[in-house]
Amino acid sequence: MTTKSAAAAAGATVHGYPRQGPNRELKKAIEGYWKGRVDAGALRATAAGLRRANWQQLTAAGITEVPTGDFSFYDHVLDTTVMVGAVPARHRAAVAADALDGYFAMARGTQDVPPLEMTKWFDTNYHYLVPELGPDTVFTADPAQQVGALREALALGHTARPVLVGPVTYLLLAKPAPGVAADFQPLTLLDRLLPVYAEVLAALRAAGADWVQLDEPALVQDRTPAELNAAARAYRELGALPDRPKLLIASYFGRLGEALPVLAKAPVEGLALDFTEAGAGNLEDLAAVGGLPGKRLVAGTVNGRNIWVNDLEKSLATLGTLLGLADRVDVSSSCSLLHVPLDAAAERDIDPQIVRWLAFARQKTAEIATLAKGLTAGTAAVAGELSANRAALASRATSPITHDPAVRARAAAVTETDGRRSQAYPERAAAQRAHLGLPLLPTTTIGSFPQTGELRVARADLRAGRIDTAGYEARIEAEIEEVVSFQEKTGLDVLVHGEPERNDMVQYFAEQLTGYLATQHGWVQSYGTRYVRPPVLAGDISRPEPMTVRWTSYAQSLTAKPVKGMLTGPVTMLAWSFVRDDQPLGDTARQVALALRDEVDDLEAAGTSVIQVDEPALRETLPLRAADRAGYLAWATGAFRLTTSGVRPDTQIHTHMCYAEFGDVVQAIDDLDADVISLEAARSHMQVARELAAHGYPREAGPGVWDIHSPRVPGAGEAAGLLRTGLEAIPAERLWVNPDCGLKTRGWPETRASLENLVAAAREVRAGLTGDHA
Repeated sequence: MTTKSAAAAAGATVHGYPRQGPNRELKKAIEGYWKGRVDAGALRATAAGLRRANWQQLTAAGITEVPTGDFSFYDHVLDTTVMVGAVPARHRAAVAADALDGYFAMARGTQDVPPLEMTKWFDTNYHYLVPELGPDTVFTADPAQQVGALREALALGHTARPVLVGPVTYLLLAKPAPGVAADFQPLTLLDRLLPVYAEVLAALRAAGADWVQLDEPALVQDRTPAELNAAARAYRELGALPDRPKLLIASYFGRLGEALPVLAKAPVEGLALDFTEAGAGNLEDLAAVGGLPGKRLVAGTVNGRNIWVNDLEKSLATLGTLLGLADRVDVSSSCSLLHVPLDAAAERDIDPQIVRWLAFARQKTAEIATLAKGLTAGTAAVAGELSANRAALASRATSPITHDPAVRARAAAVTETDGRRSQAYPERAAAQRAHLGLPLLPTTTIGSFPQTGELRVARADLRAGRIDTAGYEARIEAEIEEVVSFQEKTGLDVLVHGEPERNDMVQYFAEQLTGYLATQHGWVQSYGTRYVRPPVLAGDISRPEPMTVRWTSYAQSLTAKPVKGMLTGPVTMLAWSFVRDDQPLGDTARQVALALRDEVDDLEAAGTSVIQVDEPALRETLPLRAADRAGYLAWATGAFRLTTSGVRPDTQIHTHMCYAEFGDVVQAIDDLDADVISLEAARSHMQVARELAAHGYPREAGPGVWDIHSPRVPGAGEAAGLLRTGLEAIPAERLWVNPDCGLKTRGWPETRASLENLVAAAREVRAGLTGDHA
């Protein structure tokens, strides 16, 4: 299949690479720095070593152009904020005093200064720090980090391409700064920002950059004509710069649609597009606009977001078609490999026959190199790789792991009635008030308490055989006793058992459900130094036995107050796993919902009166295009209701969501028909409470009053102030008091102080409402 167009040799590249290192060296170094055990020089040396190792691995795998600028101490959007000088006023003194400490202060806050808001990066589980901008924002170029990384790579002999967040996406991701009118549009600052990008591009060119990639994933979303015109103007101006590298505009996570002709006509030298299933339609759209004559096309044919092996022959066919649509076609991942683990070969506990179905970052780079070789030299040059790939795909398709007739029969038998509570909310609420006897403004937490070093050691000891199951369970019981005792002394109203037995809110359940595979080294960055190991959803799902009843019941035996049963909901079980790609997501969600429904029923039968089914991923999994959302929300909310609708009216169903834009899914939140929802609200100053009120949300809600992703301890007065703001939108009889999220990542000292302040705030505000100052 070699053609004249391919004869120049297709290049192989990626948009970005996992940052953490094979043993999460970056996480350990950063957290050591925060605790004073690692100095700034040692932290920077660790980072430089990881960058060097990444580039070397990529080049050795056959990647011909490595990315720079994708590495970050915390978040690449925060890095962009530094690059363009958009540091919030409250953090400028800290940044001026020490750039590194100021950087982390923007990410995490300090005791006196709150951090930037954090939310999900498009429809992924990665979190970015939201830029805060206003009419008075002054941008100034600071390309030191980007120039430094480029020089490092070039000095090592690599062909390198800096990767930056594009100016349009940066502004579209931003929010009005505190004190700025809510209707302020950051995109109005584009003309002020473009000269700063021009300075950065000139600095990178001077440092040796031949190409620079500007990422514009926001353009795969629905965009107004004004926003598309802004994108056209941005690249018309940047393209006209006399002193710049060649520009590659990249977009991913979906189909560009109406933005594709805008970018295709821009005076830039190349585009990078997603040609995986997520970007279905980009190929046809590209052909419709006449292709990219005289330009470079970086074709994302290897999925950067999931972990299944690529269908190499199918990708080669796509690439062959693309050869006629651009002057040069290079092969790439669909997006940054930041979203997948590092190396499937490290998974020694997974059946080797199944491991060959998997492609983590290192395997994906090999696939990209194979595709580039096949595109250049023809399929005969990669015959061995194609044969092995066909065998892996056939093995997966015919495996009994992927098909369980009993599970499929049960899912097929589900009726609409199975997804409806037996009584409407007003009748349920009355029954729950009588049954639970809670005060006005009841207090609770989201579920998890600090995961101490002792708990991690206990799990490691159990895995290594240093303690037996009885010894491990005794340690877990002791931790539950401490958590329950603390909550009772503090005065919380609805307690939790603290989840000491859980390694992760998804993995814990995945390890007990059939059809899931758990990894040992499959770490993926969620935010900052928070890494998770998403399980692999490989086959049909069922629950062999109860998963949480033993620990919830034990906690309930220690107190007369209600203890919440805690489960992870079906949408989040999918969103925070690597899902199967061989059947519709809605079908998989129904299977997971039925397994969780069994758990809910068993919790209720064991005497649990409050059951929380967390769905923090409901918003993040929302399709980026409005036209695709109704179908998703139908199966997503239906799966939640299928999980929860089998309980009695007096059993209170809670759910929880955090760190997302909730305004887009308020109707879906309503459609869940949960009795109580708790949501992140502290960083956004109770915005979600106002959104619920504007919608007319009729049930109970707990907008958080403590931002748990910052180490600072909010005072009782601060929490009370947020509560009073919440009361402006939600009536007291329907308002709960809780943190933003679970406390797994926090330490015990700050947890104790913050929860004591939270309870004090609730009592203060409650007394103001009732006159009861007891």
